[in-house]
Amino acid sequence: MTASFTRPDDFDGFIELSRKIGSDILKTQGAGGNTSLKSDGVMWVKASGTWLSEAGAKEIMVPVEVEPLLEALRSGDPRAEKSTDFVVDTLNLSGLRPSIETSFHAALQHRVVAHYHCVNTIAHAVVADRDERLKARMAKLPDLKWATIPYRRPGVPLAIEIDKVAHDRPDVLILFNHGVIVCGDSVEDVAERIERVTAALGIEPRQTNSPDMPALNAIASGSGFKPAGDPVSHRTALDDVSIRIATGGSLYPDHVIFLGTRIGVLAPDQTAADFMRAAGGDEPAPKMLIAPNKGVLVSEELTPGGEVMARCLADVVTRIPGDATLAYIGADGEHELTNWEAEQYRQALDRKASGNG
Repeated sequence: MTASFTRPDDFDGFIELSRKIGSDILKTQGAGGNTSLKSDGVMWVKASGTWLSEAGAKEIMVPVEVEPLLEALRSGDPRAEKSTDFVVDTLNLSGLRPSIETSFHAALQHRVVAHYHCVNTIAHAVVADRDERLKARMAKLPDLKWATIPYRRPGVPLAIEIDKVAHDRPDVLILFNHGVIVCGDSVEDVAERIERVTAALGIEPRQTNSPDMPALNAIASGSGFKPAGDPVSHRTALDDVSIRIATGGSLYPDHVIFLGTRIGVLAPDQTAADFMRAAGGDEPAPKMLIAPNKGVLVSEELTPGGEVMARCLADVVTRIPGDATLAYIGADGEHELTNWEAEQYRQALDRKASGNG
């Protein structure tokens, strides 16, 4: 029997939902986010490092046996971290390894699960009074059962936290400093719930002036940096609140993975080349520089994943109120991410896709 006959009847609908989630930059950026569909003991889940936006155009789903993986997670078996030992090799047309978050998909009891990095959700989930803010917003959806999950490193630590509430079958899980998970027993259920959750959590971004492109080009000259390609990315640099929030610490994992933990801020009349000469030291060079009230510069070597994360940062910080107290993931959380093999694998795939790996 070939793989095409073993996939469930609604597999094509699941692929289309995945593509739609991945094609909305306010929901998913680059290789972020993942979806899954369970059928007959097998879970089809997005492969690590692939882009949901390419669902249908490329094979990006990996089949995994659910029960053995779930048993490994609950017994402390280290194989649950990568989930590769639970792949159904005869159906794995992609030849890729499962998402780093496959284990929490196995823990959730719903048939269809969509996890994505909604910028509105993140803006709520990185402030100190997030519980109160989220309670007020989710009250608009009284028929949906929802829960919050404290920040944990993606992979097994996060899956363990999610497994603690999985028996309650929550329809929506909001992951602090991370994103959202929407669950349902059909593709249609999840698609409808995503629309409702998106509306309930929506935040209008602060409006800013336009970037000063001539000034940015002059500042970047001969430095190895260039103005960010997406016009929205510049908003991080165009108001004082956004600059303060963006440079105060790391707000969510994918920023750390694709942009690093350091954002440079240029002094008045300082060029990017001057900044780099003055920076020196043993610290990795920043991949992103802020020119206050002018715009954002990014490294010329930045991967496509890094480019969309520069846009994501602008989308998040401009949705956070200026009077909010922030809850960053902190130095320990940053260290966990930057020294984690699974994320180094995603970075390698991103470099390869851009021709730099």
